[in-house]
Amino acid sequence: MIVRFLEAARNDLREAIRFYNEQRPGLGRDLRDEVNATIERIIRLPEAWRPLSKNTRRCRTHRFPYGVIYQLRSDEILIVAIAHLHREPGYWVDRL
Repeated sequence: MIVRFLEAARNDLREAIRFYNEQRPGLGRDLRDEVNATIERIIRLPEAWRPLSKNTRRCRTHRFPYGVIYQLRSDEILIVAIAHLHREPGYWVDRL
């Protein structure tokens, strides 16, 4: 299965990594690794997580307060947002 990021989702991840690295060097790398592991779970079981709409779902990370918001498409998984779960819920909806 192909995984593709919206540019805005890549920016979400970059900003979060930068924030965590400012808190403690290397913590941003830990977040990146956690997001990658979450995406691997999505690839294995793409329909396992809570639907937010007809085609959009969210899979939460384990260690950090983030969710990977994604859409299942016929030939790909589209990452719409790497969303902090305690800030501005639904800020990413206009990306669709």
